[in-house]
Amino acid sequence: MIGQNSVPHTLSQNEHIYAIIMAGGVGSRLWPLSRKKMPKQFLDFFGDGTMIAKTVARLQGIVKTENTLIITNKAGKTLAKKQLPHIPTRNIIVEPIGRNTAPCIALASAYIKKRDPDAIVCVLPADHLISDVKLFQQTLRAAVEIAAKTDALVTIGIKPDRPETGYGYIQANQEHTDLTTSIKVRFGISAHKVKTFAEKPDLETAKGFLASGDFLWNSGVFVWHINSILKEFERCLPQLYLDMQAIMQAIGTRKERKTIENFYSWVHPISIDYGIMEKAQSVYVLEGDFGWSDAGSWDEIFRYLSHEHIIDDSIVLNEAQNVLAIRPKGKSIAVVGIDDVFVIDTKDALLICKRGRSQEVKTVVDALKRRQLEEFM
Repeated sequence: MIGQNSVPHTLSQNEHIYAIIMAGGVGSRLWPLSRKKMPKQFLDFFGDGTMIAKTVARLQGIVKTENTLIITNKAGKTLAKKQLPHIPTRNIIVEPIGRNTAPCIALASAYIKKRDPDAIVCVLPADHLISDVKLFQQTLRAAVEIAAKTDALVTIGIKPDRPETGYGYIQANQEHTDLTTSIKVRFGISAHKVKTFAEKPDLETAKGFLASGDFLWNSGVFVWHINSILKEFERCLPQLYLDMQAIMQAIGTRKERKTIENFYSWVHPISIDYGIMEKAQSVYVLEGDFGWSDAGSWDEIFRYLSHEHIIDDSIVLNEAQNVLAIRPKGKSIAVVGIDDVFVIDTKDALLICKRGRSQEVKTVVDALKRRQLEEFM
């Protein structure tokens, strides 16, 4: 049976707080900059550090370095070791193949449970952009507090500023409890019980969500006690839970890698949202208002920059507005008389994309795959 939560209720940088940073994606919508050999989470888009390095840095003061786990693929392990030399090698976990977020989190959770049965776990994608790091950290601390005091799963929702069709949504219950009131007083962060999760909507539905005032974007950031998430895996995904037990037993033995490979040979892709969060018995959502983007497309990169973006003097715009232009070293870009366009140039590939249509860039990568042009992927 799974034990009860026993972590102290007041937590800051506590030895029992862990992080799982998910870094296994390819980021195909950010082609041609993001490639299989160098996906977006390992890229430095703005000259201030790679996405994964900034994700780890945001956890300073909350999660100790030795408690930070990176879960990625084989190629990602090499990149992570190079870009994050302070992360212990044993903390970089390799998935044999991508199977969406539920198996990914299950695997990392098995390692954490084996190491610390009283862990509070923060789960974060490696490739998000955040403007106000201090407010993000305050929100994360509030989430840790709820996870330590209850058996609930906690997620962070983003206050929407537009009817976005590219994100899932979370509907918050507006009734306050003693706990949510306490979180507001102590941390200045609004917390709610979750009423429901909603898939990516069409535009009219998204407008309705925005008008209602009680829907938040699903950020994919989660916090929970290790026992709480194991309990939900056991209840919602029982076969996957049994494999987690087998992995825990195999960790540190000669059977470790083979057990993980066996697990990934049968497990079907399933997201943590669909597999666990939508079915969980108790979920809280905290309102995040710290300038967030999932950096999932060139439109998102442009929106995050929030102004016409010229990298240097080698990029020339003439009667061209709302242009995002990125060039490789040794080349120049000129845009004349064209508005609302993205020009992303690399050594071996060029993307010209109309603003508002960058979600379709993935179809370009799919076409390259069909044509067996792997060298450009």
